[in-house]
Amino acid sequence: MPDSDSSKSSHPFAELLGMEVISCADGKSVSSLPFDPKLDNPNKVVHGGAIYSLADTCMGAAVFSLLEKGERCATIEIKMTYLSPAGTNDLMSRSVVLKKGRRVAMVESEVFSDGQLVAKASGSFALF
Repeated sequence: MPDSDSSKSSHPFAELLGMEVISCADGKSVSSLPFDPKLDNPNKVVHGGAIYSLADTCMGAAVFSLLEKGERCATIEIKMTYLSPAGTNDLMSRSVVLKKGRRVAMVESEVFSDGQLVAKASGSFALF
C-alpha cells in the first residue's frame, strides 16, 4: 500500500508473493493471491503463512482506505483461524473495518479458495 501522501502504490512484500489489491475504498478491500506451488507447505497445500499474509495485507488496505492525509497504520495483532486447507486455487480475501478509533482500528477478513471459506481473521491496527 502506498504512503497516504503518495499516489503511487508500492508494497514490496505483497509484490514478492504476487498479491494484488483489487479494490480498496470506504473501509473495505478485496485482495487476491494467485496459486503458486512455491507457496505450498510439505503437505502440498498453501502454507498458512501465505494465507495470513494475504489477510494482513487485505486488512491493512481496508484501514488505509480510511486514513487521513499523512496518517499511517501498522498491524498490532491478528487472530487467524484456519478452517480448511487451500489447495491449488487462487486465494481471495475480503476485509472490512469494523471500527476506526483515534488510535486503533478493528478489522475482520475472510479468505476464500475457489469460493470456499478457508480462513477467518480479526485484527487491530495502530493509527499514527
